[in-house]
Amino acid sequence: MRKYEILYIVEGGLSDEDKEKAIASVKSLVEANGGKAEEPEKWGMRKYAYPINYKQEGYYVLMNFEAEDSVPKIMNDKLIINKNIVRHMIVAK
Repeated sequence: MRKYEILYIVEGGLSDEDKEKAIASVKSLVEANGGKAEEPEKWGMRKYAYPINYKQEGYYVLMNFEAEDSVPKIMNDKLIINKNIVRHMIVAK
């Protein structure tokens, strides 16, 4: 298993409960595919460098995880269609 890091932005207009559900869904996505996810590091609301979908800020989250080489591709495919995740980036450590 390799170590990865994912930084993603949750839609800023969601309620706190919905933000927590979105964060939990990303963690469970790793675990459902046989990976081990650490506790997400919540950076909170931050301004974007440029407007995204006519919005100026979002809720940033960083999470480290270990998984097989195929898991980042699976996660990428699922997160692209998730309407609550604005942007994401997965990096091998």
